[in-house]
Formats: sequence, structure tokens, C-alpha cells
Amino acid sequence: MEKNIAEIRQDYVRHSLRKKDVDQDPIKQFQKWLTEALTAEVREATAMNMATVSEQGVPSSRILLLKDVNENGFVFYTNYQSSKARELEHNPSTALTFFWPELERQVRIQGIVKKVSKEESEEYFRSRPKGSQIGAWASPQSSVISNREILEERERTLQEKFKDVEVLPKPEQWGGYIAEPFLIEFWQGRASRLHDRLVYTREDKTWKIDRLAP
Repeated sequence: MEKNIAEIRQDYVRHSLRKKDVDQDPIKQFQKWLTEALTAEVREATAMNMATVSEQGVPSSRILLLKDVNENGFVFYTNYQSSKARELEHNPSTALTFFWPELERQVRIQGIVKKVSKEESEEYFRSRPKGSQIGAWASPQSSVISNREILEERERTLQEKFKDVEVLPKPEQWGGYIAEPFLIEFWQGRASRLHDRLVYTREDKTWKIDRLAP
């Protein structure tokens, strides 16, 4: 490499994070930070890294888009036959990470994943653009395919099949999950790598807040 990546450094000086300033409810605190990220026009502010673990104990992760956050947790949608869905079937534990570099912030979440109701999945599916609805039907997500033309041919076939249909029915193999958190950590970059870290840990129906060393 032409540039020594070990020499790349960025000092963080934009914000601070103190216990007296945060909401006692981490979901509300997350919603506040997400709103600030959206207002600041952070690119892909709803993008999150999601980790799962295979039956053999091998971790994997990928980027997904958050589609809702409510008092119960963090909602996303996917193919129920995908590799992540199969891993969640075996072990419903997950870890989510949001990173908003423009605000020098990160949020780390640990939780248990459950399927949302079929009605909730259908409602969200109906709200998607028709092209995205067709894409959900066309892709056998995580399956090995010999070439891209297979997907393109399936897409053309489905476009013809549903050309007179404004809203497609939801595929049975597609739907939503909610990650119900038991730990949420808020990280705010600070100067000299002395970052602010506040971690919320669920204790029954309340949350305990602790400061962690960076």
C-alpha cells in the first residue's frame, strides 16, 4: 500500500456525552441521536451492521437498514430463508452497530431477535416500491446461483406476471424481525482517544447506566 494506514488518525472534538444529559430510556436516547443523524444528513443513517452466529459458532456480519425503532426494539426485514435467518433460527442472539462518522458517534446493541407479526410484515411490504417487491420475489437470498442472468430473467418474468398488479402479495419467505435489546452502548468520540462511553443494561423493566473507560 502507498499509504501506511497505521498513520491515519482523526481527533474527535465535536460533542461530549454525560450521564446528566441523556434520557433514562436508551430507546428514546437512540431516537434522539438518530433524529440528529438524519437532520445532519448523515449518509445511510439507518444502516447498521448486524452480527449472527452459525451452529458451528462462527460469527458473520452484514449491513442492513433499520426500518423502525419503537419501545420494544429495532425492526428490520429480510428473506426468512437467508443465511442470517437460518442462523437466527438456531441462535436468536444478535449484535447491531450504527456508526455516524459525521457526528463522531457509534451505538452498539445486543439483543434477542423475534419475528414480527405477519400483519406488520405485510403492511411494510405494501409500502415498498413495486421494484423492491418484485426483487423480494425474484431473489433466493443467500443461495448459490450460476450467474446474474438468472435473477434478471426471474425479474422479467415477475414483471410480466404482475404487470397489472399495483401492489404484490408478500412472499411467504419474506418478513420482519425485531431485535429486543438488553444492552445498548452510546459512544461519542473525544479528543486524544479519551472517548465517552455510556452503556445501558436492562435490569427487569428498568435500565442501569454506567460509564465505561474508552
